Amino acid sequence: MKSSPRKPGSEATSIVTKRLVLRPPAVGDFDNLAALWTDPSLLRYIGRASTQEEVWVRLLKYSGHWALFGFGYWMLREADGGRVIGEAGVAWQRRTGMTAHGDLPEAGWMLASCAQGKGLAREALAAILDWTEERLGQKGVTCLINPMNDASVRLAEAQGFKKFGTTKMGESIVDEFVRQ
Repeated sequence: MKSSPRKPGSEATSIVTKRLVLRPPAVGDFDNLAALWTDPSLLRYIGRASTQEEVWVRLLKYSGHWALFGFGYWMLREADGGRVIGEAGVAWQRRTGMTAHGDLPEAGWMLASCAQGKGLAREALAAILDWTEERLGQKGVTCLINPMNDASVRLAEAQGFKKFGTTKMGESIVDEFVRQ
């Protein structure tokens, strides 16, 4: 894992796509994160609903990642109206017992039910991967996907991720993907 700290004075970056505005999280995003991380339909492939405390820790983690490394997870907002519809990004996860990732950051994404099936995850992930390669010089990225989550597997493969293994994460089995 690369561990160089963020350069002093550098600021978190927003990304604008045709239909989305991606911006790093802020304290005011707590309620939006809580809505995502307590929605059973979104968590069916990820795990259980988060408590308020766990959502708060996640928000702090996301903000801290930006402060330390200059990249991380973005809140996904509709360009027209500004409604938060999800989160996506890349981060150093340091997952326990998972060494196959080496020095590559891990991508992740989650879209609210109302935003699914419209190509918005593809639009966000493509922009994030382009930004990551351009801004960080980092083409190699991994991701973990529950093999039953067909939509995420298709999205990852469409963005150039290839399955390289399967592992246990908590109580779940996940497929490991890499994009080089």
